Amino acid sequence: MARVKSGALIGVQAVVVEVEVDMSLGMPFTNVVGLAEGAATESKVRVASALRNCGFTLPQKRVTVNLAPADIRKDGAVFELPLALGILCAAQLLPPEPLEQYLFGGELSLDGGVRPIRGVLPLALAARDKGFRGVMVPVANASEAALVDRIEVIAVADIREAVMHLTGEKPIAPYSAIAQTQSFTPAGQSIDMQEVRGQAEVKDAVELAAAGGHNLLLCGPPGSGKTMLARRLPTILPRLEFQEALEVTKVYSVLGLLKEGQLVSDRPFRSPHHTISDAGLVGGGPLCRPGELSMAHHGVLFLDELPEFRKNVLEVLRQPLEEGVVRLARANLNVEYPCQLMLVAAMNPCPCGYHNVPDRVCVCLPPRVAEYHARISGPLLDRIDITLETRPVEVKALSAAEGLERPSSWYRDRVEAARERQRQRFRAHPTVRCNAQMTHAHMMLHCAMSAGAQGQLERAVSLFGLSARAHDKIRKLARTRADLQGHERITDEDMQFAINCRVVDRRAWVGNGSVSKEATDKKLSKVLFPQTHTGGGR
Repeated sequence: MARVKSGALIGVQAVVVEVEVDMSLGMPFTNVVGLAEGAATESKVRVASALRNCGFTLPQKRVTVNLAPADIRKDGAVFELPLALGILCAAQLLPPEPLEQYLFGGELSLDGGVRPIRGVLPLALAARDKGFRGVMVPVANASEAALVDRIEVIAVADIREAVMHLTGEKPIAPYSAIAQTQSFTPAGQSIDMQEVRGQAEVKDAVELAAAGGHNLLLCGPPGSGKTMLARRLPTILPRLEFQEALEVTKVYSVLGLLKEGQLVSDRPFRSPHHTISDAGLVGGGPLCRPGELSMAHHGVLFLDELPEFRKNVLEVLRQPLEEGVVRLARANLNVEYPCQLMLVAAMNPCPCGYHNVPDRVCVCLPPRVAEYHARISGPLLDRIDITLETRPVEVKALSAAEGLERPSSWYRDRVEAARERQRQRFRAHPTVRCNAQMTHAHMMLHCAMSAGAQGQLERAVSLFGLSARAHDKIRKLARTRADLQGHERITDEDMQFAINCRVVDRRAWVGNGSVSKEATDKKLSKVLFPQTHTGGGR
């Protein structure tokens, strides 16, 4: 009997798996049990060829391999290196004591070389948390495993090196990654908020979204700057903390997308095409891999042309946006993937793009406009904090001299100052990182309002028929605006700005075309300036 420890991926976590190898009399045959699937069942063929080609002479006996615990699905080639070492130990060609100190993982080639695998970072984290001395992984994955502190990383190129290290014949020095400065390099380093001309009000709303981690929807005609603003949002977001960067890196490690094992130090920005499937967006498929939602963890998910996405794809966003976790349930597997992100969406006001746009003619009939907006359900729209209208940029703004617009660094400094206030506020609640993640209990503690702000919020909910969720989101927006301005409590101006950020809740171009924008603006003025009206609302 021989026992070697490895790890199986369950979501973004690695569960320690014990590879048990029994060698007994019988016909020469290798049998693998323990819910091994896919590449794991083929490992016995590659392992036998690799050991033979490396010059190891094995006894002609029956080999039984058990991957325990047996109720966890094992897939992938990670178990080939521990299986080969277990067979050598069972054949008394390798001492068992060194095998108890490490977690092993690696794919074998037929000549005995050790090829890279995915999910090495979760494997290294499991080794540290479970008290192992370190991990033995392929050379190509060594830098990735070295991101975890307090463990040894033994990098091997083939089975011979692994055996000589474990027997003490030729020990391998632990891998030491060259210290690299984790400098903040925003996604799309060559772009800057300064390149966006005009749209001052929309920029303020984008800054508000970045400061509080709020979801954002921009609706406007083509060429009004929606995509430009969305792509420059990561340049004003605060720097990733190390723990956040480690969580993002784990997702990319599971997918095998890490480049040279480097820590992901940028806020992710994902922009899937509108033809994506629901499994591609939230995750799933035969192997329950992470989707675009999890790849945008702690970053931005940008959905351009929102109504063009299939309705079933958009509806699966509801629960992940609310809870920050994707839960995938299959017949024999339950997986959770993180997805704490900012959703940024862009859309046109109608199929032709010019409904209610000054000096432009819309060729869409009212029923077609209503059908276009009906593709976005009310429950999904209710989960978006900021809903704004963008207008065509004036010619004067386009031809203005360079240097008049504020750069991303100016916005980022203000956003980081606001996030620091939130970090101090929620230091007793580590699961809450920004205002958008506040629960009702947190709002009761930290969202004190002036009497005028309370009155404005109540009138807005009454006049515009807002839901309880929209009520709470406006309150969170007002708290973020107060953080940006350095206010201890929510003032009348903070609440006014927050209500203005819910344009889609009151604008005519979202549904009923019979209601004019002048009428809805008159309603808004009753909310913000009630003393100028003699009527009492409804």
